[in-house]
Amino acid sequence: MKLDTGLMPASLHDTAAGAKAAEAMGFDALWTAETSHDPFLPLALAAEHTTRIKLGTSIAVAFPRSPMVLAQIGWDLQEQSRGRFILGLGTQVRGHNERRFGVKWEHPGPKLREMIEMIHAIWDCWQNGTRPNFSGKFYNFTLMTPFFNPGPIQYPRPPIYIAGVNEYMCRLAGELCDGFHVHPFHSIKYLDEITLPNLERGLQKAGRPRSAVALSSTVFVIAGNTPDEIEAAKGPVRQQISFYASTPAYAGVLELHGWGEAGRRLTEKSKRGDWSGMAAEITDEMLDVYAVTGTYDELPDKLKQRYAGYLDRVGFYFPFASGDKDRWRKIIAAFNG
Repeated sequence: MKLDTGLMPASLHDTAAGAKAAEAMGFDALWTAETSHDPFLPLALAAEHTTRIKLGTSIAVAFPRSPMVLAQIGWDLQEQSRGRFILGLGTQVRGHNERRFGVKWEHPGPKLREMIEMIHAIWDCWQNGTRPNFSGKFYNFTLMTPFFNPGPIQYPRPPIYIAGVNEYMCRLAGELCDGFHVHPFHSIKYLDEITLPNLERGLQKAGRPRSAVALSSTVFVIAGNTPDEIEAAKGPVRQQISFYASTPAYAGVLELHGWGEAGRRLTEKSKRGDWSGMAAEITDEMLDVYAVTGTYDELPDKLKQRYAGYLDRVGFYFPFASGDKDRWRKIIAAFNG
């Protein structure tokens, strides 16, 4: 199991220092997210200022970009990073696509499937000279002239990870992808009963082994050096879990544990903007299911015990901060020991 971290710079000016610090600390991969900044631009800088650490998006929202745009970005970042880039894509939810990005929301699972197939077709064209001949319901790729062809690179095509919660995305990851970003809002029961069985169905359909797909997640961690510090650390985790749990698309993660009614209350409170009331819905029992709690010294073993056999890559939901160097060195050394 690899220990990763997130890169969330306040601006591009902070990217190089943050990436170099994460690599020096010993993390295996550095992930960016599509939140208040573009997820790809920081990775171009990180690639220039690092040599070992893997670099990926967790996630870039897929549908505001075409497959060709994503193929070009991925190709350039794979070359810039000397083969260390991972293209992580997610659909996001309808509201964000239509009301934040201003793009059409239609059949997200099948559309993401076509997007991945077309990206692979584009990369195959550039690397091996195959004829562009992809025609789908949502996307088409039948034209590539020399002027627009960047040509082959000396590295393998970038791995594609997708993010998901529900059954279709798990099956799609098993069938077509190199990795699966398990949503931070998950439980071991959900992995056992929903994620892994559907991933396996996709693998079987494509005739692929389980090792073909890496499972990665940023997990909720409640940590401190004392009981009081641990209790204080619960607040931000309650708030973030309540945000995810208020999303109807993720209702199954609550319903599997018999907490469906709490999810419906959270949805109503989110519509009213009752953010503090939302956090109060997340009980200690829920925290035990959806988060890992312990002292900083205990965390490495607790994470490995919970996720052994489940995750290939793990990171803390609230990422590495360069000001905590001594603490992180101990955690990484214990995790890798």
